[in-house]
Amino acid sequence: MDTSLRYIFCKFAAANFFIMKGKSFLKETYSSLDNKSKYVVFKIRKSSWKFWAVIAATVIALIVLIIWLTRPEPPQEDIPIVMTETVTTQDVELYGEYPGTIRAQQFVEVRARVEGYLENMLFEEGTYVEKNQVLFIIDPRQYQAQADRARALLEKNKALAQKAERDLNRIRPLFEQNAASQLDLDNAIAAYESAKAEVLMSEADLKQDELALSYTTVRSPISGYISERHVDIGTLVGPGGQSLLANVVKSDTVDVEFKMTDLDYQISKDRNVNIGQKDSTRTWDPYVTITMADKSVYKYKGLVDFADPQVDSRSGTFSVRAEMPNPDHDLLPGQFTNVTLLLDVREDAVVVPTKAIITEKSGAYIFVLRNDGIAEKRFIELGPETGNKTVVERGLLPGEQIVIEGYHKLTHGQKARTAEMPISGETN
Repeated sequence: MDTSLRYIFCKFAAANFFIMKGKSFLKETYSSLDNKSKYVVFKIRKSSWKFWAVIAATVIALIVLIIWLTRPEPPQEDIPIVMTETVTTQDVELYGEYPGTIRAQQFVEVRARVEGYLENMLFEEGTYVEKNQVLFIIDPRQYQAQADRARALLEKNKALAQKAERDLNRIRPLFEQNAASQLDLDNAIAAYESAKAEVLMSEADLKQDELALSYTTVRSPISGYISERHVDIGTLVGPGGQSLLANVVKSDTVDVEFKMTDLDYQISKDRNVNIGQKDSTRTWDPYVTITMADKSVYKYKGLVDFADPQVDSRSGTFSVRAEMPNPDHDLLPGQFTNVTLLLDVREDAVVVPTKAIITEKSGAYIFVLRNDGIAEKRFIELGPETGNKTVVERGLLPGEQIVIEGYHKLTHGQKARTAEMPISGETN
């Protein structure tokens, strides 16, 4: 027997009690009346049964009305209130973070190619120098003398070659007239050919000596910023002494070098992403951003242009290089930095707030609120996390409503509602 039936039974019992008490009260009152009053009562008792039936029906109707009006409100079902969010798709960018080093794209050592004493330095340390700009002067007197000697020897050999040619020209007609022997002609030809060879040798010696002389003027091989000098004026430099004079660094564009693991490589291959190679089928490029020492992000982005084809067996990593613009020279070669690399872009991926995911031994699941207000426990396959969201590989469809707050109050198949949803059976 439920609560409502017990309540109605109690009401009828109370009404019956009052009726019995009323009869007893009427009997006592009737015995105390005088004869005239008793006569009136007698006439009422002799009234038609229909009259009494109406009275009884009226009393019963009043009792039923009182019971209906005073009935308790039926208990309402306790439906938990939750907060939901609609499942959407979006392009998800996946990044990796690695420690990196800034390298100059060109780092050239300026060395002395001939031996001699350093006479002069024609630049300011740490400044920008142009290609072929004169940087150092090495004592040229020795090499100038060698060049002058070679030039004089060349002139001598040219004169001997001209004499040999004239001698040959005189012998040929005499030989044709049988006035000179074959031996005389052969000697004249040999002397002329030897003189020409001596001229060629002298020309080569002169070029070599002039080249050595030019090396006494040390020029910048590239345009860039020059370091401090590594030798002092008056120092013997060259093959027998200190050959490194300075360094020139071209840093308008720098290389950012960092290491990636073989696991990163495998994951990229699974997604058909070849790091360091251009792919025209991709709608995105694997760019990098770097973080400065003050934790700010560098304003330019770079592109990966090289990945080492082999893994270092000692560290399990391979080298990756990205080219980074550096027009303002904010980046210095040798500087350490944090590199953020765009590894992949998941296009139209299903993403949900990470806080909505419940993880247990059997796997990860999420509560889905169906259109009929039933909460469904749905197991899902998780993908990578990005920010405060997680990619769902399988188990959810775009447009479904997932519970993001209040899921601890739910069980599978239980009714639930959001704050905006009306209670079941509630009317406006």
